[in-house]
Order: sequence, then C-alpha cells, then structure tokens
Amino acid sequence: MLLALDIGNTNITLGVFAGERLAATWRLSTDHAKMPDEYSVTLTQLLRLRGLTVNDVDSVALCSVVPPLTPTFVELCRGFLGLEPLVVGAGTRTGIRILYDNPRDVGADRIVDAAAAMKLYGGPVIVVDMGTATVFDAVTADGDYLGGAIVTGMTIAHDALFSNTSQLRRVELVSPETAIGRNTIHAIQSGIVLGYADLVRGMVARFDRELGGGAKVVATGGMAHIIEKEAGVFDDVNPDLTLTGLRLIHEMAK
Repeated sequence: MLLALDIGNTNITLGVFAGERLAATWRLSTDHAKMPDEYSVTLTQLLRLRGLTVNDVDSVALCSVVPPLTPTFVELCRGFLGLEPLVVGAGTRTGIRILYDNPRDVGADRIVDAAAAMKLYGGPVIVVDMGTATVFDAVTADGDYLGGAIVTGMTIAHDALFSNTSQLRRVELVSPETAIGRNTIHAIQSGIVLGYADLVRGMVARFDRELGGGAKVVATGGMAHIIEKEAGVFDDVNPDLTLTGLRLIHEMAK
C-alpha cells in the first residue's frame, strides 16, 4: 500500500492507497515540535484503527510546505518504515511543465494539485485550494503550469477579525440568508463567506479569460464546501485531490 502525506501549515493529511483506491484518510494538526518517534506512534495507532499495520505500507510519497517538518517525516519513513520516500520537489516528474519564473518557488502541494487536476479533468483547468491560504492555480490545455494567485484563507481572515477588534467575536462560517446582515453574526458571515465566494468567482473569471475560456474549475481544501453553492463556479469539489496527485506522481516515478 502507498502512504501519501500532505504536510501543510495547519494540517497534515494522510492517506493509504490500495492500488488506485483510497482506503483510508486522516488529518492531524501540524506540530513542528513533534519528533519522528512521536509521529511514528500516531501513525501506528491510526493504521490500527483501520485494521492495518505499518507492514502493509510498502511505499511513501509526500509533499510538504513546512520545510522544518520535511526531514522529520523523511526520518520517520527511513527509520520506522524502512522505506525511502518520494519527496515531491523541483525536478520530480509530475506530468506537467512548470512555467513559473522560478519553479523552485512553487509550493509542492500546488504542483501536486495541478498534476492531479490535469490528469483527472484535463486542461485547461483552474484549481482553487481553500485551506490556510486560498490559492488559485492555472494549467493550460497542453499541461503547462502557468502560475496563480494567493490570498489569505477564510479561517485566517476570520481569526484576524476576531483578534484585532474589541467587539467582534468568532462565529460559525456558514452562508447567511442575505448579504445585508441584520445582526453582527450575520454581518460577519456575509463578509467572510459571501465575500470569499465573490472573490473566488471573480478570480476564476479572470483566470478563465487568460486561459482562453472553457477552463474546468476544481476546488479542494477544507473550506471549499462552505462557499461551493454561493460561488457557483466549481465543476467539482475534490477533497482528496492532493493525495490522489501524490499517488499519480508516485506511479510516474516507478
């Protein structure tokens, strides 16, 4: 089985694949202070909950946007699993050409998402990843990764509003019935949820024009489902896009 690891700033997403089937997934809080042995214990327990053991894992692919944690998980793979992981980075065969000014500046998760979207949906395709940051990526019909846009994520914007004001408080991020909020809770929900829906709609329209029109739009990330209906531009919401991309890239490396 392939163990896929997506190491993000807020969460670490893990998945195990039995062939092409994603057999199980888990999400952990990213903790820079944890040692490889601690993550090894957690991995053992997670696998056991699904009736699996570390012996069932015969390969590992990972992408990371948290440089201090990358060696932690490489050490885990080598010392605990006895496996050499595929670490996606500059030079990794992904099936797409990176036309960014400096390819090394592109987050590995963005490349993995773009590769998965191109393989699963075809190009041109726009990927909207709504996690810690809201990230837009563009891939042409020929499979060229052009670049994208990055903006503060919904959760960070919400937390900043709470942290930097005296009278505003945290609220549940759900879509309000109207854009005009008649109380503070609805006003915040309108500003964050509907505001980001319009942000996504506008940016997707700009990307689509620059790609020549007709681009598919794929969303991923923990916040995508919140604005899916309000934005009205997603052809698909795929929460496992990054894990699937890691599987596809691992298959190319065989």
